[in-house]
Amino acid sequence: MQFQSSDIIRILVLTVTSFLLAMAFTPIYTHFAFKYKWWKKARTHSSTSGEATPIVHSLQAAKHARDFPTMAGIVAIATVVIVTLILNLSRNQTWLPLFAFFGAGMVGLVDDYLNIRGSSNRAGGLRSGLKFMLILGIAVIGALYFYFKLDYSMLHVPAVGDFNIGFFYIPLFALVVISTANAVNITDGLDGLAGGLLSLAFGAFAVIAMVQGNYGIAGFCAAMIGATLAYTWFNIFPARFLMGDSGAFALGTALGVVAMLTDSVFVLPIIGIVFVVEAGSSLIQIFSKKFFKRKIFLSAPVHHHLQAIGWPETKITMRFWVIGAVAAVLGIVIGIMGGGVR
Repeated sequence: MQFQSSDIIRILVLTVTSFLLAMAFTPIYTHFAFKYKWWKKARTHSSTSGEATPIVHSLQAAKHARDFPTMAGIVAIATVVIVTLILNLSRNQTWLPLFAFFGAGMVGLVDDYLNIRGSSNRAGGLRSGLKFMLILGIAVIGALYFYFKLDYSMLHVPAVGDFNIGFFYIPLFALVVISTANAVNITDGLDGLAGGLLSLAFGAFAVIAMVQGNYGIAGFCAAMIGATLAYTWFNIFPARFLMGDSGAFALGTALGVVAMLTDSVFVLPIIGIVFVVEAGSSLIQIFSKKFFKRKIFLSAPVHHHLQAIGWPETKITMRFWVIGAVAAVLGIVIGIMGGGVR
């Protein structure tokens, strides 16, 4: 596909505008975060199983020994919403991802607020089951809109072809979105890790969307790139603050929706391979402990296991970034060579 220079310039403008706006909002967030003590509470128990997590607690002890604000995801939420509403609003391409992004962000915001006001234990934040149901509700609403309003029912399998899966598109959409949201949330455990990986992932989908001619989606991804790069600027080791569930749920949900919009559901696990491995390691750990009464990893997700065996936090982050970059390029190639019908 031939790109018009105006289209490329527009994508670049959205990226830079989002980055600059997020950078401008960050000092405002920081002022209130420190003034009102939005400190992240280090949980001593798993929010999923309720079990004690001594290894994770010891690994995070030094980080939480200082005042460490959370809920920085509100910067990304405000930035992307403003940029999209003013510069890139499209009924067919940006309404749904914007709704899902904002809705999931609000769920995460409530969880962050309860964590800030709670104690350093299992009581902090929303229960995992409730968070799951709320995010699932947003995913189902999005799935219904896709199926009934936008007439999405085709599923593309790279190098195989397109298949009309009919009503099954709805549960598939919900599964993809909620899985991606939780995978990003699980990955957000080291300084700079999730922010850098999200910038790479949205960059890959921006390219795929542009090749498909979906410039509204590409522009939405561009706004995400700018916001996540600004966040990563401050979040690299030693991090100044955390995005919290408000950012992780919002950005993860948006990533899943973008994958569905670009008919790239089978490319998503490639581009987001680190997210897949991180979430998978947690599931394996839970399954093994429940049914075999033993742990596969010293601690899960896998970035905590690597920390526990002696890898420095910065080495884990940068090596995962490298993997994410290679996976993003591979995903672009597969996404373009085997592009879907849309």
